[in-house]
Amino acid sequence: MAREAKARMKKGFWEACEEQLEAERSHAKAQGINEGKLERYFQEKVEASIKGESPDAFYLKVKEMLLSEGEVSDAIGRLTDKAYYATLSYAERQRYNLELSEKYLRALERFKREYEFELKGRT
Repeated sequence: MAREAKARMKKGFWEACEEQLEAERSHAKAQGINEGKLERYFQEKVEASIKGESPDAFYLKVKEMLLSEGEVSDAIGRLTDKAYYATLSYAERQRYNLELSEKYLRALERFKREYEFELKGRT
């Protein structure tokens, strides 16, 4: 980990982050976005970048649906894996629906944060 941190310092990772944060701050001021919330979001984004995290397929599917159609009343039905769902018992279907709903709500919350700080005003 120390070697990776040293490599980030040598390659100017933190300087690039600082420049990007300044650009985001000026965009936030122009859009009337709370700078404190922006900084917390940016910090989470940098931490995810350092850890090497990337969006999972489910989140990307939810993001595409929200960008193309917005929030829809049958989101859970659209996200359900119908072939897998058909193999489940009644109790398993209930559990699957609950887990899918929770996953969707987390993805929706993440999308709204990203939309507020990254997409709004740039599309």
